[in-house]
Amino acid sequence: MSSAPFRFFSLHVVRARRVGASLVRVSFAGDDLRHFLSDGFDQSLSLFVPPPGQLEPRVPVELGDGWWQGWRALPDDVRAVMRSYTLRASRRDPDEIDIDFVLHSPAGPASEWASRAAAGDRVLLLGPAVADNRAIRFRPPRDTDLVVLWGDETALPAVSAILGSLPAGMRVRAWVEAHDSGNVHELTSPADAEVTWLHAGRSLAALRAARLPEAAHPYVWIAGESGSVKALRRHFVGERGIDRRRVTFVGYWRLGMTEEELREAG
Repeated sequence: MSSAPFRFFSLHVVRARRVGASLVRVSFAGDDLRHFLSDGFDQSLSLFVPPPGQLEPRVPVELGDGWWQGWRALPDDVRAVMRSYTLRASRRDPDEIDIDFVLHSPAGPASEWASRAAAGDRVLLLGPAVADNRAIRFRPPRDTDLVVLWGDETALPAVSAILGSLPAGMRVRAWVEAHDSGNVHELTSPADAEVTWLHAGRSLAALRAARLPEAAHPYVWIAGESGSVKALRRHFVGERGIDRRRVTFVGYWRLGMTEEELREAG
C-alpha cells in the first residue's frame, strides 16, 4: 500500500438525515475506507460530487499527481464539483464516515447535491491515509491549561468533535456562530466546557466583552469565514496578548467568493 499521506476514496451514500434546520449529515461507506486513517478532530477533506445531470463524479485519478490539471481541463458540465469539508465522525465495523453539510439558499452545486443525497449516490473523496497529517490543525501544546474555540456553522463538525475529545478537567470556552437559529443544539464534552451560541455577525463584540478564565498557557482555535477568522485572531493576539504561536486559525470560506474563486486567489 502507498505511504502517501492522502489518497482518493471511492464512496457511496449510506444514509442522509437532517440534524438541524439547514444541516444535513451524510454517511458514506466503501471498501476503500479500510485505508482511511485520521487521529485528528478537525480533519480536512476534499469531496467531489457529480455536477447536475451526471451520476458519478469525474476526476482523472488515473493521471496520478497530474489529476489536478486533468480535472481542471474537463468541461464544466462534466467536471466533478470539489468542496472542502471537515470530518464529523468515522467508524469501523462497518467502515463509515460522516460529513455535515450546511444547506444554503440559493443553493450552490454541493449544497444542492447534499439536499437530495440518497443511498447509493456515488462520490469521490480525497482524504488521509496517514493518521497524523498536515490537514489536521487542532494541535494544543501539551502544557495547555485553557482551550478557546470559535467557529461558524461550517466549523460546527470540528467544534463538536474537538469538544467530545477533550479530557475531563480541561477548561474550555467555546463560541459558535449560527446564521440559522434552527441549527442551535446542545454540544457536550467531558471537559469543563462552557459553550455559547451567537447570532451571525456578533462574534467580535461578544468575544471582546467576554471574561476568560486566568490561564498561563491558553490555546486558541478559530475556524470559519476568513474575514471573521482574521478579525478574531487580531483580537486574541493584539488585544488579549496571547502568543500568536498558540493561536490556530483556519479560513474555511470567504464571504462573496466560491471555493473555486478562493482557490484561484490562493
